[in-house]
Amino acid sequence: MKKSFVKKLLAVSVLASLVLTGCGKASAEKKTSDSATSTEVSTEASTETPAQASTDGVRKIVVSHSAASWPYNVLTADGESDGYEVAVLKAVDELLPQYEFVFEATGDDSDLLIGVQTGKYQIGIKGAWWTADRSTKYLFPEHYIAASVTGIAFRTENADQIKDMQSFADFSGLLVPLAPQNAQYTIIENYNKNNPDHQIILEPSDNFTVSEQYQWVLEGRYDAAFVIQTAFEAIVEAEDGEYHQYADELSYVAYEGIPTYPLFTLGEEDLVKAYDEAWEKLLENGTLDELQKKYFGYNIYDLVPEGYKIGDEL
Repeated sequence: MKKSFVKKLLAVSVLASLVLTGCGKASAEKKTSDSATSTEVSTEASTETPAQASTDGVRKIVVSHSAASWPYNVLTADGESDGYEVAVLKAVDELLPQYEFVFEATGDDSDLLIGVQTGKYQIGIKGAWWTADRSTKYLFPEHYIAASVTGIAFRTENADQIKDMQSFADFSGLLVPLAPQNAQYTIIENYNKNNPDHQIILEPSDNFTVSEQYQWVLEGRYDAAFVIQTAFEAIVEAEDGEYHQYADELSYVAYEGIPTYPLFTLGEEDLVKAYDEAWEKLLENGTLDELQKKYFGYNIYDLVPEGYKIGDEL
């Protein structure tokens, strides 16, 4: 592959540099001061981390990803890293000859988050949303990698009247309560702010299980639940889902895509810049569109509010 060829050229270049440096090193070593020696030891110690440049001039980047979040990130039965976000970073890697991405799946979000914070992993992907708090712990790139699709689950018997959020608001707007600390609560707040003539009834709630929402809708206590599309697919549409027996009685309409980002370790500005530049090339050459159609069946970027910038209200 093209990238492998470029890496070989880098290896030859670095090897030549090492040879030339070695020729003059012996005569200079006796003149080296103690302070220079201590710096040399410090540099040697830093090369022990997995993200440092190897002798072939290519820096290894460890990417941690969630193991069971299809179609975003998954570890297949064959032990392969797959999913849309993984596929995008693999395509990014192909455009960056100075880096080699190594993918490691984790079933524990805390391991991924702490691992990126401490530098055990340089990148983490888990369908992560931007938050002000996270922005103090991780670097976020300019360009999001995917989008977490939100929408409403409702009784199929009302499908002729409920086509989108506004028609649901006009139908009744009776939504399963949401926890105020939940980002989805804020999304509905902002929807109501922007749609004064099509209000949704937003009530705060205590925590409850995701599956309870579907039961309350089926019972008629509420007319819709505001849920993530992948959760609806896993709980209702999947054959082994907890509420699959009601798949014919529940329908789903997408509302908005919440951008998701790869998380980078603080201090990795060069890596973030390289990611953004590669992302722009993948957008321009159609790779991102192809991958979205492969994993989602449509372009999920179309659901992200037009002109969205990191930190914008959703």
